[in-house]
Amino acid sequence: MYYGFNYKKGEFYAEGVPVREIANAVGTPCYIYSYSALKHGFEKLHSAFSDIEALICFSVKANSNLAVLRAFANFGSGFDIVSGGELFRVLNAGGDPSKVVFSGVGKTEEEMRFGIDSGILFFNVESLEELYVLDGVARKEGKKARIAIRINPDIDPKTHPYISTGLKKSKFGIEIERALDVYREAVNLKGIEVVGIDAHIGSQIFDVSPFVESIRKLVQLADTLAKEGVDIEYIDIGGGIGIQYREDEKPPPPDLFAQAVKREIANTPYKLVLEPGRVLVGNAGILLTKVLYTKVGALKKFIVVDAAMNDLIRPAFYDSYHEILTAYESDAKREKVDIVGPVCESGDFLARDRMFPVVKRGDLLVVQSAGAYGFVMSSNYNSRPRAPEVMVKGEEFFVVRRRETYEDLIRGEEIPGFLR
Repeated sequence: MYYGFNYKKGEFYAEGVPVREIANAVGTPCYIYSYSALKHGFEKLHSAFSDIEALICFSVKANSNLAVLRAFANFGSGFDIVSGGELFRVLNAGGDPSKVVFSGVGKTEEEMRFGIDSGILFFNVESLEELYVLDGVARKEGKKARIAIRINPDIDPKTHPYISTGLKKSKFGIEIERALDVYREAVNLKGIEVVGIDAHIGSQIFDVSPFVESIRKLVQLADTLAKEGVDIEYIDIGGGIGIQYREDEKPPPPDLFAQAVKREIANTPYKLVLEPGRVLVGNAGILLTKVLYTKVGALKKFIVVDAAMNDLIRPAFYDSYHEILTAYESDAKREKVDIVGPVCESGDFLARDRMFPVVKRGDLLVVQSAGAYGFVMSSNYNSRPRAPEVMVKGEEFFVVRRRETYEDLIRGEEIPGFLR
């Protein structure tokens, strides 16, 4: 269990609210976020870097709910975005565009224009062709686009291959060997203002040494550019700090991570930008689900719940682990089960071969560590309406996204006249 979530008198609570009460009000499955956990996580990281000039930009792709974004905006956070839609969300949540960095390998001209006109802090440019397109868009707008070049430092973060982004074979960034030439090109473009250097090496990283290696390369490049008259203001080191999904996992605490980073950058003229996502929201959210059936197969026992891979795709997509608890403390005997959803796919599971207390139809289960890459990756596969999102603060809870209806499933679709 994590900050904001606990058992009280044998019943599972989100802050001061029993999850049973939320299930009765909004149904299951549903996502539940703890406001105090969001605040606690941000303040710990912010405090760890408070003695240097550092901008924390929450990575919106981890959780883009408007209430979550407003909470971070109120905490003083900036935002890391990867689409025009995410910028739209940030602005509607009250985020400060001057604290927004725009990443991503495939920005459209419309997204570039939106970012420029909104006055974002800078774009993280990922290719030479993107640089030329951005220059053209900026000149048409009669403005300059502030940029950092995203460098691919060829560092192995030793994480899942799908979330390793700093290797040469990755689609992200420009090889560090080519970086000087790209910067030399950028400073001569009339629509471009060079302000920074960026790198993001991956996600769910437990070892701080890859971050240190990456920062050293970025600082060295910035120093080289300074000698050529190119003044770098920001060094953006991305995000990627891991969180605990399993009991035996030991991610680096914020102060230890900060100490390692500050040793490399504290005595330089550069301002630090960080793009944390999962580490701020991952353990601040749960997915609440209900047992529909128990089923004994020839080789396995299955617990069939009403949450599925369309609600939380991480187990199916990454074979990832999420701790699952009963909503009431149980001393029932444990048995080996698969916890599966209703979607018509063999890959629709939340847990496999898990030792779990005996449960029955109607029991509530709590899927932990679901605050990052949970709802944002959900879909309507099998024409299943997406789950609601709830935020808890103290002894109150608020529906911050309602459950979709069947009518929502077909909104925007149209049968052409020739089929009528």
